[in-house]
Amino acid sequence: MSDTGLHPGLVRPRPQRRRARSRTCSATVRTLGPLALLVLWWAASATGLLTPDVLASPAEVLRAVGELWSNGQLPDALTTSLTRSGIGLLIGLAAGLVLGITTGFTRLGDELLDSSIQTLRTIPFLSLVPLFMVWFGINETAKILLIAVATTFPMYVSTSSGVRNTDPKLIEAMRSFGMGRFALVREVVLPGALPSLLAGLRLSMTLSVIALIAAEEINATAGIGYLMSQAQSYARTDILAVCILVYGLLGLTADIVVRLLQRLLMPWRIPQGATR
Repeated sequence: MSDTGLHPGLVRPRPQRRRARSRTCSATVRTLGPLALLVLWWAASATGLLTPDVLASPAEVLRAVGELWSNGQLPDALTTSLTRSGIGLLIGLAAGLVLGITTGFTRLGDELLDSSIQTLRTIPFLSLVPLFMVWFGINETAKILLIAVATTFPMYVSTSSGVRNTDPKLIEAMRSFGMGRFALVREVVLPGALPSLLAGLRLSMTLSVIALIAAEEINATAGIGYLMSQAQSYARTDILAVCILVYGLLGLTADIVVRLLQRLLMPWRIPQGATR
């Protein structure tokens, strides 16, 4: 043994020191990737690697944004698409939450519903488009319900898993104090399942944008998808790029909203990798 008390050949352990990054530094690092893509896009357009018939340049896309905004097409399309996505998302979240609590909290609900829901979950929601057109026609109902179906299952899986993982001893203790079933769900089960609920909300909100793209292919006469179909007819790659970027920004905004909710509702949780 050496005078340091360690076995020969071993070194004294040095715990890793983690330095917390400021929010400004973290935000700056996050913007480097999108900025690099933007620079590559601009350079490819400026050097002729990307021709306008393949993809418009960033300057042309900005001009298209100004054109669509000034004539009112872009605000109207955004309002229509957000309304569709929002209503469908609310229906899907409510259905997923109720079904997840039912199967996760009650044995009868699990035995009756879970196998059927899991079977339906494996069906790609895009395969339902022709069937929804037959059932509901080409009106708004088909589009909203397609988004609702797509967003139900992520919320259901997360809710059911979170409810099942609630501490059974805590539930039994609350029951022994006379707490009713609905109060137990509201006061104990849902707060305990909050991380899973927010994970399901994050997945559902992101998927609502993907489902919106598919829904607006159903003979839409308004919305971002309608702008895309019109731009495709006239080979306007600048407007096509605008619509694609709008869809991407909608998905990013949904993700940011859920991240803010996580920090607000669970301030004690440190984001993974935040201090590395």
